[in-house]
Amino acid sequence: MLLAAATPLAFIMSTASGFAQDATTTPDATAATTAPLPAQTADKASADAPAQDIVVTGSRFRRTDTETPSPVTVLTTENLTRAGITNINDAVRSISADGAGSISTGFQNGFSAGGAAVSLRGLGVSSTLVLIDGLRSTNFPLNDDGHNAYVDLNSIPFSAVERIEVLKDGASATYGADAIGGVVNVIMKKQFVGVAGTAEGGVSEHGDGSRYRANLTAGFGDYASTGWNFYVNGEYQRDSAIAVKDRGFPYNTLDLSSIGGIDGNAADSSLTTATANAVVVRAGQTDTNNPFAGSTAATPSGTYVNAAGLTVPYSNYTTLNTNCANGTYTVTSGASRGTGCRHDNTYEYGQIQPMQERYNFSGRLSVRLSDNIEGYVTGSYSNSRVDIVRPPAAIRQTQPYGAAPALASSNPGIVLPVYICAAGVNCATAADRTRNPNNPYALAGEDSAARIYYLFGDIPVGTSRTNEVIRGAAGLHGDFGDGWNWQVDAVGAKDNLNITSFGVINIAGLKQAINTGAYNFMDPSQNSAATRALVSPTYTVGSHTSMVSLDGSISKALFQLPGGPLQLAVGGQVRHEVEENNSLNANLDRYANTSAAFGKHTVSAAYFEISAPVLTQLEINASGRYDHYSEGFGRFSPKVGAKFTPIKELAIRGTYSQGFRAPTFAENNPLSSFAGFVTYTPPTSFQLAHGGLINPPANSGLTPNTNPYAQSYSLGSGFSGNPDLKPEKSRSFTAGTVVQPLPWLSFTVDYYNIKKSDVIVTGPNAGAARAAYYAGQPLPAGYTVSAVDAIDPLFPTAIPRVLIINAPYVNAASVKTEGLDFGLNANIPLTDDIRFVSRADVTRVLKYNQDNGDGVIQKFAGTLGPYELSSGAGTPKWRGNWQNTLEFGALSISATTYYVSKIKEVAADEGTPLTCSDDPDLDGNLYGTGTKFCNVKRFIYADLNVAVAVNDKFSFNFNVGNFTNEKAPIAPASYSGTNYLPTWHYAGVIGRTFRAGANFTF
Repeated sequence: MLLAAATPLAFIMSTASGFAQDATTTPDATAATTAPLPAQTADKASADAPAQDIVVTGSRFRRTDTETPSPVTVLTTENLTRAGITNINDAVRSISADGAGSISTGFQNGFSAGGAAVSLRGLGVSSTLVLIDGLRSTNFPLNDDGHNAYVDLNSIPFSAVERIEVLKDGASATYGADAIGGVVNVIMKKQFVGVAGTAEGGVSEHGDGSRYRANLTAGFGDYASTGWNFYVNGEYQRDSAIAVKDRGFPYNTLDLSSIGGIDGNAADSSLTTATANAVVVRAGQTDTNNPFAGSTAATPSGTYVNAAGLTVPYSNYTTLNTNCANGTYTVTSGASRGTGCRHDNTYEYGQIQPMQERYNFSGRLSVRLSDNIEGYVTGSYSNSRVDIVRPPAAIRQTQPYGAAPALASSNPGIVLPVYICAAGVNCATAADRTRNPNNPYALAGEDSAARIYYLFGDIPVGTSRTNEVIRGAAGLHGDFGDGWNWQVDAVGAKDNLNITSFGVINIAGLKQAINTGAYNFMDPSQNSAATRALVSPTYTVGSHTSMVSLDGSISKALFQLPGGPLQLAVGGQVRHEVEENNSLNANLDRYANTSAAFGKHTVSAAYFEISAPVLTQLEINASGRYDHYSEGFGRFSPKVGAKFTPIKELAIRGTYSQGFRAPTFAENNPLSSFAGFVTYTPPTSFQLAHGGLINPPANSGLTPNTNPYAQSYSLGSGFSGNPDLKPEKSRSFTAGTVVQPLPWLSFTVDYYNIKKSDVIVTGPNAGAARAAYYAGQPLPAGYTVSAVDAIDPLFPTAIPRVLIINAPYVNAASVKTEGLDFGLNANIPLTDDIRFVSRADVTRVLKYNQDNGDGVIQKFAGTLGPYELSSGAGTPKWRGNWQNTLEFGALSISATTYYVSKIKEVAADEGTPLTCSDDPDLDGNLYGTGTKFCNVKRFIYADLNVAVAVNDKFSFNFNVGNFTNEKAPIAPASYSGTNYLPTWHYAGVIGRTFRAGANFTF
C-alpha cells in the first residue's frame, strides 16, 4: 500500500533518502573520527568503509557482523540530516515501530506536556527503554498519564550523535526492566578531530513557526597516534509558537457544522458557556459570606430595568460587558434566555505549536592508559524550555482532587453577592457595605445574588517548563591474560524540572476579589496588576529525578566452534533511582493539577550472555538476567536467539525472550497520586434528560441539542499508588529473514509477537463505572464517586454530571500485539558520479488486543484505541516511511515520504462514547451525520531536501517540509489536537515549511 502510494511522488521528484533501515547496512565507520561527511557521499563512504568491530545494541560482544538474531534499525546522523530531522525526538519517533502512546512536544494537554518520548509497538513509553551509549539515564520528572516513566528525548544532544540503534524485540535479559517493546540506544561520537558546525533557519509558508538552529563541534588529539582525544559540542534550537487562529478550518474551531459535523463550540450559542464576557443570572445565596454558596433554587421571578433602560425578566441572563468584538447572539427559547457575545474559545486561545527553546553542551575525553586499558569520561548539560499557552481559567471550577467539595465554585455555583465591603467578610452586615457594582440585580433585594459564567480573559494562562538534565559517565575497558576482556562503566544523571504557572486561580484570592469588589467583571480591562495577582498569583514548582549506576562485565572466547569462537560474558549492575515530582497544588489552595509522585529504590542485577556460532551457517545467542528491587520483588529474564544463513544471500533469524516492567513510583508509592481526565460524551439517556440528542439521526427531523450541559466534557479519575502491585511480565518472540540478492539490494521481513500480563492499569472498569453512575446503578467494587457537577440550570431535576470517579491501580489486564516489519535498502551506483539510494521502513499491526479480565477483549488495531493512553492517537494498522536519494556530482536531492493508514473513530476502551455506525440512515457517529466522520482518513506527505557541496569543507542544504502541503485528515474525536492527531498528522497542520542552512568542516 505504502509503496504504491509513494511511487509517483518518490520517482517524479527524484526523491530522497533518510534512514538506514536495518542493521544489514554497516554503520558509518568514519563518523566517529572525522567531521560529518558531505551529504552526497555519506552512503558511498559507508558502503565502501572497511568492516570494524562494534557492539550492536542488545549484545555484550564486539563483532564485525551487524546482522544479529535480533532486528535492529540503524539511523545515522547523515541520513537524518538529509531527511530534514534536527532533533532526537523527531528522529526516534519517525520509525514505523513507534505506536500508540508516543509523546510529541506538540501534545500540550497531557500530564507530561513539554516532554517527548517513544512508544515502541504501542505498548507505552514506560515499556520502551532509552539508553545513551548503552547506559541508562534518569527519567523525566513528570509521568505520562500521571504514572508512566520515560526519558525525555528533548534532553539528548543531536549534533553529537554518531548513530541511533533501535532494537525491536524484548531485551530485558541484557538491560533489565522496561525493554518490553524494545530499546532505543543513542550512540554518541567516540572521538572527533577538527571543527565542524551548522547554522540554519526557516519558517512556514504562513510566516510563522520559525526555526533557528546552530551547532559547533571542536575536537583535538589523534587517538590512533597520541592515545587521547577530547572534543566539545554545543547546539541551540528555537521553534516559535503557532496559534490555532493562524491556521485555517477545521484546525481552528470545534464547530464542524458547515461540513456536516457537530457544533462543538457552544460559546456562540449558549449563555451558560463561559467566555471572556461575563454572563450572570439572578440567583439566591445561602451563605452571604461565601460566593461559592449560590442557591440552586429556581431563578426568582419578576422584572428589573437593565443598563439599557429595558424592563426584562430576572430569569433572563445578562451579559455584563456588551463590548462584543465578534457580534452578539440572542437565545429566545429554553431556560437560559438573553443576549450574549459571540466567541470561539478554541480559535481565540488555542495553540498548535508551543515555543520551544533548547541548548546542549557535551564533551568527551578518550584516553589510552596502556596497551591493555582504555578509558573515557563524558559529560553533558541540556536545557529545554517549552512555553504552553492555554485558554483562560473559568470562574466555575470543581474542587481540587482530594479537597473538600466546599472548595468547588461550580457546585452549587459561584455568585456575585449583593453587598461588598473593604474586609470581604460579613459584608451583608458590615458598616462600610455597599451594593455590588458588578451585580446588576443588587438593587432588587437581599436575595438577588448573580450566578456568574466567565473566563478570566484578562489573565493569560499557561506554563513555562524548563527542564535541565546533567549527566556524566566514565568507564574503563581492557583485556588481560589469555583473551579476557573487561569493562566498567559508571553513570550519574539528574533531571531538574521547574514549572512556572500563570493564570491559575487562587481560591482564597478569588473569594476576596469578589467579596471586596476588587475584580471588575463589568470591564476587566480596568483591573490592576495587583488585582489580577490576587486572583491568580504566579506559581513556580520544582521537581527532580536522579539516577546513579555502576556496571561491570567480563567476557572471554572460551574455545572454537565450527562457525567461530564460543564467547561468554558475565556481569552485574547496581543503580539507585529517586523521584520527587512535587504537586502543582500541594496545599489544595488553587484550581490546579494535584498529581505527585515520590519514591526511591536500589536495583541490583546479575547477567550472562553466550554467543555460540555452532556452524558457519548457524549462530545461537542466549542470555539471562536477574534483577532485584529494594521494594522486595525480583525477576529473572531469559532470552535466546538464532540466525541461520544457508546461503550468503539469505539469513533467517528469530528470538524469544521474557521481560518485565517494574511498577513506577507513581504506581506503587502510596504518597503518589494523580487525577486523569478524558473527553467524555454522556450516554443517550442523559442527553434526552437534558434536552435531547446532541446529534440526532439524519432523517429524524429532530433539532440537535445545544445545551452545553449535555455535550462532551472532561471527566476525571482519581488514583493513588498501590504498594501491592506486581511487575508487569512479558514474553515476546520474533521471526524474520534478511534477503540480499544483489550486493546493492537487501530486504528484511520480521514478525513480532508480544504479550504482556499483569498489566498495571488505572481503573480497567472505568467505562463500566461511568455507565453505572448514569444508569443509577452501583459502581464496580473499588470505584467511588469523588465529585459531581452542579445541577443543570435548564433541567434542575435531571441527574447531574459526574466529575471525578476514584479508581484503583491494579494488575488486571493482559495485552497482546503482533505485526510485521518490512525493510528495503538499495544503494545503486548508476555511474561513477551518480548514485541512487532507497530505503523503506514499514510496520503492519496485525493485532493489538487488551483483556481486562472481564471476558471482553478490547481490539485496538486500526482504531483510536487505546484512547486513554497518552494522546489518544490510536493504532493505525499501517505506518511507514520511504526515502529515496539521487546523488550526482556535488548535488544530492532527497525526499522522505511518510504514510499513516486510516483509523476508525472507535475505541474499545471507551465503549459507547466513541461508537460509529456504517449505516448512513442511523446516527452515523457522535461527530456528525452519516458515515463522513466514521474514519480518520489515511495521511501521506513528503519532505524534500537538497544538499550542495561547494567543496570538501563547505556545503549548503535546503529543506521543504510537507512540500505538497498535504492537509491533516479530520479527527473530531481527538482530545490532543483541534480535529487532528498530533502524533501522526502534525505536519499536515503546520503546513509547508522552508529551511536553509550551511555546514562547514575543518
